[in-house]
This record gives sequence, C-alpha cells and structure tokens, in this order.
Amino acid sequence: MKQGKKYIAAAKLVDANKEYSVAEAAALLKKTNTTKFDSTVDISFRLNVNPTLADQLIRGTLVLPHGNGKTKKILVVTNSKQEEAKAAGADFVGGKEMLEKIQTENWFGFDVLIATPEMMGELGKMGRVLGPKGLMPNPRNGTVTMDVAKAVSEIKRGKITYRVDKDGNLNISIARVSFSEGDIADNIQMVCDAIAKSRPSTVKGTFIQTCVVHTTMGPGMKLTFASRN
Repeated sequence: MKQGKKYIAAAKLVDANKEYSVAEAAALLKKTNTTKFDSTVDISFRLNVNPTLADQLIRGTLVLPHGNGKTKKILVVTNSKQEEAKAAGADFVGGKEMLEKIQTENWFGFDVLIATPEMMGELGKMGRVLGPKGLMPNPRNGTVTMDVAKAVSEIKRGKITYRVDKDGNLNISIARVSFSEGDIADNIQMVCDAIAKSRPSTVKGTFIQTCVVHTTMGPGMKLTFASRN
C-alpha cells in the first residue's frame, strides 16, 4: 500500500525496535499526527487469550479520567426515572413510545441506550433490532440500572466499553490528539492498568503480547507496558 509523505515523515520519528514509556508515547503522538482534524488516539492490545472460553472473554467498562473526546447521545427508556434522566443530561427520555419510534421509524439518533429494569420485557422483544448495532442494554456495562442519573453522568464523562474480539485483539479509543500530553498519558495508564488486572488465572505465559498506541492514520508505537505482563 502506497503511503503518503506525511505518514512517511511521521514514521521516521518512531523507532520500531523501541518500547516507549507512557509519557514518551504521549509526547510522540502529537508529533506523529498526520491529519488536519482532531485525530482519535487509539490503544491496541494483542492478548494471549481464547475468547471462546468464558473466563478468557476480556470485557469491561472504564470511566477515563479525561474522557475520550467523543460526545455520545444517550436515550433513556424508563417509566419511573424520567425526571432523573432529564436532570442528568440524557438527550432523549421516554417510555414504550421511544421503542415504538425505533421500530416504526427506524430511528437511531442515539449512541447509547440506558433502561430501567421494568422496561426489559419490552426491550427483550427488540433484540434483533438493537443487538446487531450494539445498542441492547446490559446490566454488565451498567446500562440496565435504577440509578439512571449515575449511568448518564458516567457516559457523559467518558465511560467506555471494551471487549476482546474473536482473535484476541482489543482496540480502545482513549483520547484526542488535542488533549494535553498529561491527559493522554493518564488515560493510557488507566486502560493499561485495567487490562493488566483482567488477566485470567488460566492464561499461561505472556498475557499482553503487544501493546501499541497510535493516532488516526498515524504510525504506531509499542509501549514498555507490553513487556511487563
């Protein structure tokens, strides 16, 4: 694949044989950004896991200390907590009529769907509609809850959900290149710590095989974190 001049110039700043500290990587991300827009900063892991085994299916949620720069529109479906949801800053709030809007109008003007438990009977009928889009509420990630105010607040502050794919790869958007070096480093460190703590007891050998951070369309750089696990 032909590479552009900007990418080639940026790649020359990265030593492919070196593993960078979190602070070094945060600084280098700004220098290797190749886009005019505010690029996303992603961190990618290659994990030594078998996701077909229940105890090795790595997934979870995190509230990043500085968010990831992405603003998510939130729909809260509830009968009992509508005022709380509105006060917390939910973009759309309603009951069964919101689900009917999705079904009849094919409306998906939201990024996250939060529901209170009493609505799950209705939502269960919509698994084929919401499931493929990753919008089905789930108690595991906090989107089925009575504390809708907390759920909305955490997502607005930068709560992320992650899950390893079938090949053992994990990719997480953790910042924007416009963030300060310190904020980028803080977010990287939190994600690295969380993944390290998720190591299944059944995994033998190196858990994190590679750990690379990069901007949109920018070169990747390995983190020293990878060699410590």
